[in-house]
Amino acid sequence: MTHHTVATPPYRHTQRLRRILACILASSAGMALTACVSIKTVTPGTPVTQVIQQFGQPTLTCPLGTGGQRLIWSQQPGGQEAWGTTTDAEGRVGPVTQLLTDAHFQVLKTGTWTPEQLLCEFGPPAEKTAVGLPSSLQIVWSWRYMQDGVWYSLMHVYLGRDGEQVTRFHPGPDPRYEADSWWWN
Repeated sequence: MTHHTVATPPYRHTQRLRRILACILASSAGMALTACVSIKTVTPGTPVTQVIQQFGQPTLTCPLGTGGQRLIWSQQPGGQEAWGTTTDAEGRVGPVTQLLTDAHFQVLKTGTWTPEQLLCEFGPPAEKTAVGLPSSLQIVWSWRYMQDGVWYSLMHVYLGRDGEQVTRFHPGPDPRYEADSWWWN
């Protein structure tokens, strides 16, 4: 018995390849469009109702003396980002900025910072703890963020013994990402 192999005409391979490439390009375009839809791309002057409709209710809203509001969308306690903006009295947003960065935490170097001001500047912290000896415990609020844009870290903000005013702050590694907690398991 003789077996004959029938060759597939070359144009069929070309058609199949074109369909595969079309599918890849279509899915890539869809992913690219999805990736572009981010709260950081909101144009200043956009009505706050439109921003809320697109990105959901903010995690925190603080009234401002100007008649506007401070709005924060936070990923805390698990994520490393929080986005904030202010609105004017007419309900139009200003620039939307990433709040949990080394540069932005530097605002804590100037002035006096209360817990309420911390909340309205950075959003709710990931953790609230007390550290130190029983006779000198200090209240510490910590926000998860990407130190220098690459390191999973916590920014620890100390509020003193009474928890009423920022006394100091510093970054430290996020223990959730320590090598022995995931690398060796």
